Amino acid sequence: MADAVAAVLEQWRRECPGLDVSPIGVVGRIMRLSRLWDKEIKDFLADHGLEPGEFDILSTLRRSGEPYELTAKTFLKASLVTTGAVTLRVDRMAEKDLVTREPDPSDRRSVKIRLTPRGLEVIDRVLPLHLANEARLLHSLDADERRHLATTLATMLESHGDTAPHTAR
Repeated sequence: MADAVAAVLEQWRRECPGLDVSPIGVVGRIMRLSRLWDKEIKDFLADHGLEPGEFDILSTLRRSGEPYELTAKTFLKASLVTTGAVTLRVDRMAEKDLVTREPDPSDRRSVKIRLTPRGLEVIDRVLPLHLANEARLLHSLDADERRHLATTLATMLESHGDTAPHTAR
């Protein structure tokens, strides 16, 4: 049984035999997987009372190490989202007692976003479940195939300028 992209490729090959439609085989599949996985991950996180953006904030703060805080400016560089989006999410998360926003003692114009004890408990409880869910999404690949795919995708991302930002606390 072929995937949906195979059918699209076959239609294009039939309708435009002189056109190289092979990029659709990669790009179309990546985009389709992205949509499918976005929905599955969103549904999974919703089952745990989180939105994807909230999970991103919790996990970014958690992986920053103790004291699990980042300045808003550093967080923005690490997350690549707009100031408004982060501010809105942080406000909602503060209402849920997942994070706090505290003045930066070294810079009056800056604030630090910090995990609360409840936020730390939530991320430490949900992260292993999230990783198991992601492993489930990759179940059709063995370990070598996963490593190869990860390397190939990293090469592609880097070639498009997606490199790790330098972040400091």
